[in-house]
Amino acid sequence: MPVTRMSQLFVRTLRADPADAELPSHRWLVRAGYIRRVAPGVYSWLPLGLRVLAKVEAIIRQEMDAIGGQEVRFPALLPREPYEASGRWTEYGPNLFRLRDRRGNDYLLGPTHEEMFTLLVKDLYSSHKDLPLSLYQIQTKYRDEARPRAGILRGREFIMKDSYSFDLDDDGLQASYERHRAAYIRIFDRLGFDYVIVQAMSGAMGGSASEEFLALSEFGEDTFVRSPGGYAANVEAVRSPAAAPVDAAAVPAPEIIDTPGAGTIDTLVEAVNAVRPRLGRPWTAADTLKNIVVVLTHPDGRREPLVIGLPGDREVDLKRLQAAVAPAEAQPFTEEDFAQWQGLVKGYIGPVRLTAAGPQAVLGERGEAGLRYLTDPRVSPGTSWVSGANAPGQHIVNLTAGRDFQSDGSLDVAEVKDGDPAPDGSGPLELARGVEMGHIFQLGRKYAEALGLKVLDQDGKLRTVTMGSYGIGVSRAVAMVAEATCDARGLAWPRAVAPFDVVIVVAGKAPEQMAAAEQIAADLADQGVDVVLDDRAVSPGVKFKDAEVIGFPTAVIVGRSLADGVVEIRDRTTGDKQMAPLAEAAARVAAVVRVG
Repeated sequence: MPVTRMSQLFVRTLRADPADAELPSHRWLVRAGYIRRVAPGVYSWLPLGLRVLAKVEAIIRQEMDAIGGQEVRFPALLPREPYEASGRWTEYGPNLFRLRDRRGNDYLLGPTHEEMFTLLVKDLYSSHKDLPLSLYQIQTKYRDEARPRAGILRGREFIMKDSYSFDLDDDGLQASYERHRAAYIRIFDRLGFDYVIVQAMSGAMGGSASEEFLALSEFGEDTFVRSPGGYAANVEAVRSPAAAPVDAAAVPAPEIIDTPGAGTIDTLVEAVNAVRPRLGRPWTAADTLKNIVVVLTHPDGRREPLVIGLPGDREVDLKRLQAAVAPAEAQPFTEEDFAQWQGLVKGYIGPVRLTAAGPQAVLGERGEAGLRYLTDPRVSPGTSWVSGANAPGQHIVNLTAGRDFQSDGSLDVAEVKDGDPAPDGSGPLELARGVEMGHIFQLGRKYAEALGLKVLDQDGKLRTVTMGSYGIGVSRAVAMVAEATCDARGLAWPRAVAPFDVVIVVAGKAPEQMAAAEQIAADLADQGVDVVLDDRAVSPGVKFKDAEVIGFPTAVIVGRSLADGVVEIRDRTTGDKQMAPLAEAAARVAAVVRVG
């Protein structure tokens, strides 16, 4: 194995943070010379970065090959037709990079490759004897992120491992899914950061069973919950238990009260306690029925208003809402929308309007406003609420679900709070944050049916193949390992993915120091150790600083102590130092590398 010299390595460390850096990993990867920004969400990989990336890819390949996966490589430039057949040409919306060639043919830059894998297997396999099959690739993907951020953690161009299993039946799919799940556990254990496996939504991918592997991080964009009993789920996948029906026989008839200026939940609670105080306890936000209006923009461009009723002490979680209405996109209801739908009085929206004959539907079961009305699972039959009267300055008390108003169904998109009960009864939920590193799906037959992937079974009958899809963010893994291990001095790579195991620092100008460093480096290289020799004509302080910023796991310092026949060995992570006789230095370092 050759010895790399810092004087010849294409690297330049920076003393200042990049202006757009939000996270430590982004800051240090740029400053240490691993990546360079080309455009928002688009980065070049430099030699140090590529070495780390290659080691991450090697870990993934080893574990995928161990479960029988076979590697292929598809182009990133793909034709429209397969994605049209699956519906994703439209469903992916603005996140898809679309383009046309000189002949006017539509293409896209691949965000994922379910369609291409499906068509490949369809083209070559036709019998149940060919299954089960697992194929994977490690390849660049493209998504037009609205707000790329955090360097390579969330970019428009990124490297991903996506694999796909093909089985004859659901039992086979389950077995393939479990093999991939176990492989993912081994991969993330080897990468060396804390992670949790959570239930998840499938989103635009489709499918049934779905789990995410989230790296724990206070900076993570994904919020998840866990309970003392072991329940864990992405907030988008949490299903709030439906409240039990309540006997409303004793609830008085609904009554309008004047609440001028009470257009918010806080002012409403204050007003109703002043106008209609009750015995036992005061009214709270949890007693109010908040009605939020959004506009759903469907992939075909159609705009549909939607009213969501939920307890007033909860807010709509936008991520949960987006996951629930996908592939449509939810957008705020604007002043122009209120002008169009004049039956909705801003700040005083409710599901009914009281008349002499009793409650008259405005929302729910497509009332006179003509809008779809969906309610939170906590709004169960018999529950009584304070809600808007659809008139300025007025609300209704004792408005009872099932008796006075109906909804068009349930929509579970309210924020999840610390202390909420786990859906499986395993205790109170705790909120935490993480970064999605992997996502595994039981796709089922969605893509096989859309694209006609069938094989002959044992009885000679055509059967639609069932599929699984399994992704890992490879470039994101580089960022997450950096995020989890860096410190105030720079990067601190675990040895499994470090660009080099050892840096030899020549701390003086004496020829004998350079000769000793050359010998140690050669001895380590002969033993298969990735070693870099810092032979630059710069000060020792610059070399020490760069070694810490770049994050080499082990540094060997050849300096003044060489006069006593010893060199210094430093551990980047722990800061431990030891002196070793020159003759034993290479053997000691090689032993550390083998253990690490």
